[in-house]
Amino acid sequence: MQPKKKYVSFYYETIKEFPEVKINPQKTALLLVDLQNEFVSRDYGEAITFKESGEWERWIPFHDRLDNVVIPNNKKLLDFFRKNNLTVSYGRIACLREDGEDRSPVQKSEGWNGMLIPVNSYGAQMVDELAPLDNEIVVNKTTDSVTTGTNYLTLLQFMGIETVVVTGIVTDQCVASTVRGLADAGYKVICVEDACAAGSMEHHEAELKIMSYIYCDVLSTDETIQLLEINL
Repeated sequence: MQPKKKYVSFYYETIKEFPEVKINPQKTALLLVDLQNEFVSRDYGEAITFKESGEWERWIPFHDRLDNVVIPNNKKLLDFFRKNNLTVSYGRIACLREDGEDRSPVQKSEGWNGMLIPVNSYGAQMVDELAPLDNEIVVNKTTDSVTTGTNYLTLLQFMGIETVVVTGIVTDQCVASTVRGLADAGYKVICVEDACAAGSMEHHEAELKIMSYIYCDVLSTDETIQLLEINL
C-alpha cells in the first residue's frame, strides 16, 4: 500500500518512490480524537455560539463534512476494528474540575480554542454513532494532543501497540498535535484523511501535506481497511 501522493510537501517532492506502508493489525490501535457532542452537534455547544455570533454560515461546510463524510467513515473504521477484535481508543477534551482550572493555558484562552467541557457534561461525550464500548479506552485531556499530559503513550506501550490509526477533529490542531506526539514517541502513524476535518478544507489539506511522510502516512478509510485486511 502506497501513501497518498496527493499530500507531498516541499521536503519530499523530488522523491520518486516511497516505501510501502506496512502494518501488523494485532499491534495497531484506532484513535478517535475529539468527536464529541460539543463540536459535532449542530444544536449544541460550539454551533450555538456560532449561531449567536452570526458566524454559523461559514461553519456549515465543516458540519456538512462531519455529517456526510467524517462520522460515517469513523463508524466504518470502528465497525472493522470491533469485528476483528482490534484495539479501539478515544481521546477527548474533558476537564476534571467544573471550573476548568485543570485546563491548559490554550484551553483557557479567549476565542475558538477557549473551551470549558467538564468530564461528565453532555458536550464531553463522544457522539452517539461513535460511542465507546465498555472495553474501549477513553483518555481525557485538557491539552490539544492526546499524548501530552495523559497516560496514553504508557497504555500503548503496555498493550504492545506499534501503529496508531488517527482520525477526528480538527486536523490542523488536536489531530496534528496528536500525530506529532505519537511520531516523536516512536509510533508508526496513519492519519485517515477522509475521517478527519478542519474548519476549512484549505486548512485540512495543508496540514495533511505538512505531516505526510514526516510524521504519518496519509490514507483514506478504504485504503486503511484494505491494508489491515491483507495483513490479518
